[in-house]
Amino acid sequence: MPNRFTVIEHRLQPARQAASPNFNLRPQPVEVSLLVIHNISLPPGRFGYGHIELFFQNRLPVAADPFYREIADLQVSSHLLIERTGDVVQFVDFDKRAWHAGASCFDGRENCNDFAVGIELEGTDTLPYTDAQYKSLVSVTHALQQAYPAITDTRITGHSDIAPQRKTDPGPAFDWLRYRQALSASP
Repeated sequence: MPNRFTVIEHRLQPARQAASPNFNLRPQPVEVSLLVIHNISLPPGRFGYGHIELFFQNRLPVAADPFYREIADLQVSSHLLIERTGDVVQFVDFDKRAWHAGASCFDGRENCNDFAVGIELEGTDTLPYTDAQYKSLVSVTHALQQAYPAITDTRITGHSDIAPQRKTDPGPAFDWLRYRQALSASP
C-alpha cells in the first residue's frame, strides 16, 4: 500500500485541519518518540455525529446528550482523529503537546503527552474498527515514523498500556495483530 499521507512542517497532509485550543508546548529538548492509540465516540457508542471535533474544540453541544454534562468542562485533545470512514482530522501540530494521555507512563518515563503523538480512532472498546480506519492508521503511522524516526514499531502502544489503572482503550476490539502485520507488510 503506498503511503498516502506525509508530514510537512508538523502537519499531516492531506488531513483536514481543525485546530484545538487544548495544547501547549512540549518541554525542550524533547524527541517525539511514542505513538499512543486511543478510541472515542460521542455520544458513547454512536458514530458520525461530529461531536468529537466539537469536544476537542471546547464547543460540545451539552444539551445534545445527557452524557455531555459529565464531560462539558473537560479540556482534552489529540493530535489526530481517524473517523469510521478512514478520514483523518488533525487538531494539534505534532511539535505541540496535545492533551490525550493524562497521567501516564511508558518505559519508565512519566507524562507521555510530553513526547507522544496521540491518535483517536472513532470507536469503542468492543465494536470492531473499520477496514478504512486500519488502512488510514497504517498509512498515518508510516508517515509519522518517517518524520519522527524515534517512533519505532516497539514504541507504538495503546492508552490502556500507558494508563492501565484508568483507561481501557483502544480495547479488545482493536486488532493489534492485524495492525502490526499491515505495518510490516507495507513500506
